[in-house]
Amino acid sequence: MICTTIQHHNLEEILEILENGLPAIGMAEIRLDRCPLDENEIETLFSASDTPLVATCRVAGDGSGTWEEAEVKLLAAIRAGASFADLEIEAPKETGKKIRRACSEYGTTMIRSCHFFEGVPSVEEMMTMVERCSRFGGEIVKIAAMAGNEEDVRRVMSLYDRCEKGHLVAFAMGEAGRESRIDCLAAGAPFTYAALSEEEAAAPGQWSCTKMHDRIFRDRKILSGENPVKINASKSFAQRAIIAASLASGQSRLGGYTPCGDNEAALEVARNLGAEVRVEGSDVLIGGIGRDGVPAYSEKTLFVGESGLLTRLMIPLVAAIGKGIVTIEGRGTLLNRPLKGASDIMSQFGTVLRPLGEDARAGVVKVPLSVQGPLLPGKVDISGKDGSQLISGLLMALPLLPVDSVIHVHDPKSIPYMFITLDVLRKFGIRIGSEMEGGEDFMETQDWALCTGITFKIKGGQKYSAASFDIEGDWSSAANFMVAGALFGKTVLSGMDTASLQADISIMDILMDAGASISQLEDEVADSCPEGGSECSGSEDVPGRQAPRGCQVSHTGLITVQRAPLKAFDTDLNNCPDLFPIVALLAAWCTGTSTIAGFKRLSSKESDRGKAILEMLEKMGVRAGAEDDVMFVEGESLESRILGGRLLKGGEYTSSHDHRMAMALTVASLGADSPVIIDDRDCVAKSFPDFFEKWEQAKA
Repeated sequence: MICTTIQHHNLEEILEILENGLPAIGMAEIRLDRCPLDENEIETLFSASDTPLVATCRVAGDGSGTWEEAEVKLLAAIRAGASFADLEIEAPKETGKKIRRACSEYGTTMIRSCHFFEGVPSVEEMMTMVERCSRFGGEIVKIAAMAGNEEDVRRVMSLYDRCEKGHLVAFAMGEAGRESRIDCLAAGAPFTYAALSEEEAAAPGQWSCTKMHDRIFRDRKILSGENPVKINASKSFAQRAIIAASLASGQSRLGGYTPCGDNEAALEVARNLGAEVRVEGSDVLIGGIGRDGVPAYSEKTLFVGESGLLTRLMIPLVAAIGKGIVTIEGRGTLLNRPLKGASDIMSQFGTVLRPLGEDARAGVVKVPLSVQGPLLPGKVDISGKDGSQLISGLLMALPLLPVDSVIHVHDPKSIPYMFITLDVLRKFGIRIGSEMEGGEDFMETQDWALCTGITFKIKGGQKYSAASFDIEGDWSSAANFMVAGALFGKTVLSGMDTASLQADISIMDILMDAGASISQLEDEVADSCPEGGSECSGSEDVPGRQAPRGCQVSHTGLITVQRAPLKAFDTDLNNCPDLFPIVALLAAWCTGTSTIAGFKRLSSKESDRGKAILEMLEKMGVRAGAEDDVMFVEGESLESRILGGRLLKGGEYTSSHDHRMAMALTVASLGADSPVIIDDRDCVAKSFPDFFEKWEQAKA
């Protein structure tokens, strides 16, 4: 990235520069030793800007002032939210310790810098300083030396052969070293320094940010973030809510509805169950079938479209409320996706699943299939290794039975989706208790990834009541736009709930771990408690959140994601496999080798998603592989790929008829050397029919 040095400007001028500086100003260094800013102004500046900022206050070399003054200013910037803090290696040890502790506490990346203004020393001497800077807290080490000739420049640039990529910024100062300020990006530097203008150069040989940007990017599109994108409704919430509303007594209102293939299939299922369904703008009005007590289903066939979630929700429900044998039919890729573990789980509740047609001879349970009830209550131990969707179906069906049930889920996967189900059920008056278990690490952190089992206590004889609420935005869809902003400029999203239970909200943590700049401007906090509570902060059924029973909380607003130097990351997507395509592509632009766990879960998605991702990356020229449950992706920065001629390869690609793959490929097109042509773009209709329209809006 290009880090633009800003000096000799006051607060108002700096804020104006940052507001209007894109695309040339991707990040900025604020020279606190040269800008007339007091502590309050420093706090305002570093807390107000979405642009990644480096706080620098020089004393040695060309700086002025004292170390005490530098310490005060740097600490103020760190506490206010500086992305980076640059401290010269000459600083006193006590100052270094204080800055290092503050960086650790506030999540600021520490830069330790060393400048050789009198000339370029030996490689050994420079490496000694690199090692010293690292030893004394430098997550990033900056080495700058005044070069007099090409040999000097080569010595400086040879440091990259000895250091890990992404952790060193080394270049030569002076006119002889001018090109090294760009070449360092190709060599693996996370960023380089430019001047706001040629007249404001902070050191000899420094480019202006505009000229450097034009030299590197030429005509390549940079996202401006000028047009906020409103994301579609979460189909995970929508489908659960539609089915729950169809089982309720009275009329329910589901606001914020956006149509897609899976949501429309859920509405058809609701109609088939006997519910009255009307769509009025973005509101769905559903008159449920629970008017006379326990709902009943009399038809013999149920069509679920192409939705695996809908299939697994309805298997237990038709066993509970259906009469006789019910056939479940579908279409498209659903017909090729085995329902792993479904037959074994349902048999423990007295329900028999039988595949139909060719699948009957093969003995593989897939759609179409027959469901022969009844669904029997009981105390059952089941495996969660094949996912949460059938368990969610049981959580929706078992409260309708006259007797209590207990489900213990061992080896749970996609845990957040089970709690989404509980959240939706709570809105419709269904109460289910839950207890999570795990080792000491889980008890201390409440990290879902460390959970080894969940017990659900389900009281029988419950009834669904009508509800009215808005469906929240879909984090799996939002992830594509967020990654696009982190890679190619800036994107702004509206209406997303940052208190969501959706597993795919993990994209926020993944992007922050990778180094992206994320900020939120909350425009609404909506609290409501159906049982009369006036203040709430979460849900009593969700770990780490306390609230009156039945409370609803949302935190919505504008979310801004902006480019910053990206580094390799490690993440586990076992609980959010839908993020895999876009997270794998994110890794291709993060310097270093990223690891992504959860690979085994991808084989039974709309495509063999793991195989499709690896084939896509290989064709694009990205080194990647998988071992057991972990995918490895070797990445490098966008600038490094451009300057080294290693942009992703464009051309014809297959989406494998998978909506997640089609969206990820679209994002990848911004970093390709030629257009990316996708064979099946229409498959996005499954979850996000107007994705391409919103994509053009984000690019405008």
